[in-house]
Amino acid sequence: MDHKNQPFVYNAEVEARDLGGGVTRKVLGYGDDLMCCELHFEKGSIGALHHHPHTQCSYVVSGAFEFTIGGVKKVVRAGDSLFKLPEVEHGCVCLEAGVLLDFFTPMRKDFL
Repeated sequence: MDHKNQPFVYNAEVEARDLGGGVTRKVLGYGDDLMCCELHFEKGSIGALHHHPHTQCSYVVSGAFEFTIGGVKKVVRAGDSLFKLPEVEHGCVCLEAGVLLDFFTPMRKDFL
């Protein structure tokens, strides 16, 4: 089901995509200018270093992660957030199984 521009998106109705290596992603609400994704990480799983043309904000719902953003490493936990400017290299290692909410602007067409 396509959730683009839908005012209500029920998590239970969204299929998780297995990204491999202990990471799954759900694309939740989105439109052309904004996208919300929920990612589940198993302990030890890796979000490989990468960059993209989107501005990204991440919120740590649960767990603990060691993030690298622009060459700086820090550990974040539930309640913390991260901000990534376009084309800045970033990635993470999951230290304790957890969930991230990622927000992108504009939306990530490559996730659909």
